[in-house]
Amino acid sequence: MPITMSFPAAPAPSADRPLLGLTVLLVEDSRFACEAVRLMCLRSGARIRRADNLHNARRHLKVYRPDVVIADLGLPDGSGIELIVELAQASPRIDLLLATSADPDGAAPAKEAGADGFIAKPILRLGAFQQALLAHLPPERRPGGPRCLPEEEVAPDPVALRDDLALAAQLLRSGWRSAGDIAYVAQFLGGVARSAGDEGLRNAAEALDAARGTGSPEPALARLAALIDDRLAVPAPI
Repeated sequence: MPITMSFPAAPAPSADRPLLGLTVLLVEDSRFACEAVRLMCLRSGARIRRADNLHNARRHLKVYRPDVVIADLGLPDGSGIELIVELAQASPRIDLLLATSADPDGAAPAKEAGADGFIAKPILRLGAFQQALLAHLPPERRPGGPRCLPEEEVAPDPVALRDDLALAAQLLRSGWRSAGDIAYVAQFLGGVARSAGDEGLRNAAEALDAARGTGSPEPALARLAALIDDRLAVPAPI
């Protein structure tokens, strides 16, 4: 007689771990933003992997099929819109496609491209993150019964913030000066500043974005570089 083997059923999502069983691919260039999402996935029961650009995301997806893809719209090698279009048209389709950006104007084009939803940065509130995913999942993938939404905010490791600032400093020193290069640095640092609650850095990033169309962005670039150097001069946390 053939031997029948039974395997334990996968654990069901619960009120305190509502995303249990989900696998998430986060396509995000900011280490600080990624650390925040990692902590929220950990608290919620989901597993997470990260790709820092479109190229690496596509490499992941050749061998790994997540339940959820969260794609940042501003990436060093293109827009997350490109990836959303590809995945929305693929068969079989990823169960849940979400876009994220610090620019709220990104919501409409992301949904037109095929995203199921949009998460505005900064992504720090645990309850809001959980709801952004649960709202688009079928009932069988959600926890049953009433559930209180956690109001807490996660606190990403400040070392991840330093990594983002060091990357930006490297880019500014590397001679990037085209309009596209400046636009990327400005949006990258603007998103990092919002997540970190750094109003001075955010204002400087927005000033650089405004200056890139004037033909003379050098003063704004110099101011932003000086702010980054000041923050990196502070001793790293132990």
